[in-house]
Amino acid sequence: MSVEPFDAVDVIRAKRDGGVVPEPALRWMVDAYTRGYVSDAQMASFAMAVFQRGMQRDEIRVLTDAMIASGERMSFASLGKKTVDKHSTGGVGDKITLPLAPLVAVFGVAVPQLSGRGLGHTGGTLDKLESIPGWRAALSNEEMFAQMQSDVGAVICAAGSGLAPADKKLYALRDVTGTVEAIPLIASSIMSKKIAEGTDALVLDVKFGSGAFMQDIDRARELARTMVALGTDSGVATTALLTDMNVPLGLAIGNANEVRESVEVLAGGGPADVRELTIALAREMLALAGQPDADVEKALDDGRAMDSWKAMIRAQDGDPDAPLPTARETHIVTAPNDGVVTRMEALPFGIAAWRLGAGRARAEDPVIFEAGIDLHAKPGDRVVAGQPLFTLSAADEARFPRALEALEGSWAIGDAATGSATGFERGPIVRERITA
Repeated sequence: MSVEPFDAVDVIRAKRDGGVVPEPALRWMVDAYTRGYVSDAQMASFAMAVFQRGMQRDEIRVLTDAMIASGERMSFASLGKKTVDKHSTGGVGDKITLPLAPLVAVFGVAVPQLSGRGLGHTGGTLDKLESIPGWRAALSNEEMFAQMQSDVGAVICAAGSGLAPADKKLYALRDVTGTVEAIPLIASSIMSKKIAEGTDALVLDVKFGSGAFMQDIDRARELARTMVALGTDSGVATTALLTDMNVPLGLAIGNANEVRESVEVLAGGGPADVRELTIALAREMLALAGQPDADVEKALDDGRAMDSWKAMIRAQDGDPDAPLPTARETHIVTAPNDGVVTRMEALPFGIAAWRLGAGRARAEDPVIFEAGIDLHAKPGDRVVAGQPLFTLSAADEARFPRALEALEGSWAIGDAATGSATGFERGPIVRERITA
């Protein structure tokens, strides 16, 4: 039996006392945990020490690199075209990957979008796409490469189990030990998978506000800067946009209804905020791929993005023209008085959609594709008494009471006589651009 070169207790103590863990010891800790030598209890103690004491930039780089080294590294060098990916930290109504990937692929850039499923109030991209009849998320590496090499160019699929297995193990532990919010652990978790994926460039959509992982803009900025530094240090051209998630994005929150809204955007329409963010991220991705002057708005408006979407869905056995699931039961909430919508907090709407069945409480739970919420008004809009504000959809009306409970106090209508619609206009969705 080989002798281990370090002791987990020493590594934990070093971080607990605010010290810097030496690189060899940190690499060993990740490897020994992946092998099962370091226990869950010990790694939980280490994660809590990181949560409380933080990590220096070089420590976060080593942690990320050690997590990458725990599994396979993909390479798209043989594709013969630029690859660029996008990652969002997640929010309520965030369906941007759906219109974005095919839009960027219009310009001859390969988009390897390895996505996940939802847990809690933030929806998963794969759950949304699985509401399309026939569409499949599980692709082999060979199928993924073939799809990117072809005229399709874009692929949205599930990440294979071989990428950063240390992260998968640590992520599950953080989820049950109150250490999810530690910025070094979030940054290394996201970036270990993205760097291992092997893309040339990466754009990060880091959200802040009521419906985001990071509610405070300063914390979101710190996370963005940390991740941009990690990507840059690893040779991946990386930028980040800080985006507002205080109000749900778009008008649809759920799965099938978010696909419908994405298709509206691909047809040149859709809600202004979804279109605005799709265009901003597409420009950012194409600039990193060497096409800073690409006319992305024209590609949305002239049908090329829609053609690209249909090709991408068909390549994964989906039928882009098939009807999407619709709910058996609906419940409409109307405006109690005339006025201007002054508030619509994202998080309660995300929780309500989750309670309707659009999300899952446990990883193994199924999602109900037709469940969710459709908004008919947003902050700044004038409404009259009796006008629909939003519609809840579910497979079973028994789900409505708890969803409505989540929404209590989450929205407000100001007096139309004293309030003006312009007084409640939101600022721009993209607040800052962060580069190396």
